[in-house]
Amino acid sequence: MMELQPSFQLNGEISLLDFKIVVLLVDDQQLIAEAVRRLLAGHEDIEFYYCSDPAMAIKEVLRIRPTVILQDLVMPDIDGLTLLKYYRAHPDIRNIPVIVLSVKEEPKVKSEAFYLGANDYLVKLPDEVELVARLRYHSKAYVYQLQRDEAFKALQESQQRLAEMNKRLMRLSILDGLTGIPNRRRFDESLGIEWKRAIRNKTPISLILMDIDYFKLYNDHYGHQEGDECLKKVAKTLESLIQRPTDLVSRYGGEEFVALLPETGPDGAMILAERMRHTIEELCIPHQKSKVSECVTLSLGVASVVPEKGESAEKLVEMADKALYKAKQSGRNRVELFHFHSA
Repeated sequence: MMELQPSFQLNGEISLLDFKIVVLLVDDQQLIAEAVRRLLAGHEDIEFYYCSDPAMAIKEVLRIRPTVILQDLVMPDIDGLTLLKYYRAHPDIRNIPVIVLSVKEEPKVKSEAFYLGANDYLVKLPDEVELVARLRYHSKAYVYQLQRDEAFKALQESQQRLAEMNKRLMRLSILDGLTGIPNRRRFDESLGIEWKRAIRNKTPISLILMDIDYFKLYNDHYGHQEGDECLKKVAKTLESLIQRPTDLVSRYGGEEFVALLPETGPDGAMILAERMRHTIEELCIPHQKSKVSECVTLSLGVASVVPEKGESAEKLVEMADKALYKAKQSGRNRVELFHFHSA
């Protein structure tokens, strides 16, 4: 495909700076070819090519890449209408404008030519002014179409890249940079959505707030790099323990994690919390400075409620936080459930 350099004028219209009209004549008569060549010889913006063998026409079109084809209708072996069908069936040629040439004005033949995809019809030989005007008109229309197609393709590719980038940015914005699990922002958004749904459906919603026991001592002893590795292992393990797509495990901050469990009552939340505590302990990540175990452990606070209209989701977080505080005060490496009478 030839390279085009469009420029944009002040009125918004596109002009073509380095644009040459490339004409391919397919005609078995040398005299016609010579006559057309002479008609176009004085026009520097027109390049003329000639193909005398209709069997070679497709190959020549692909080689030359004309902006317009002049096609004789009556030729030996392959007539012009059949060749026109071939043009329109070929994916790399179908949009190139074709002006058919005939020895006389025949309405039936003219009608069939247009039906098969011809763009114009001329009785040969037309005068120079008419021929050049039509060549320029159809070539310009074709070039504009190429530009629109390229622009549209570029726009589609740009939009696709932008959509992919936005998806990646959105994903990054809701994931914790260190652990790769959902972050506090994602938790807050999900809690708000699930809280409203629980009010609307009158269903329970539960929260597990958890904290790595004596994590500051872990960091001080093993270093922050090992501390980061510990956080990653704990996060991925906790995330692997949830089964339902509606459940969510997030990093809440520092060494704290939270599990959001829609449509889950206290019994189900307690079972999952105990499984989490036990599984982390079974990882046996060494923690020599822990005051409750030789391995990394969790303290977990569980809260569950069927929210009512007008209540804030912060209520559930506060309940879980109080239960977590009680787990820490009661010796750590344990699960505690919030009880309303203890509030």
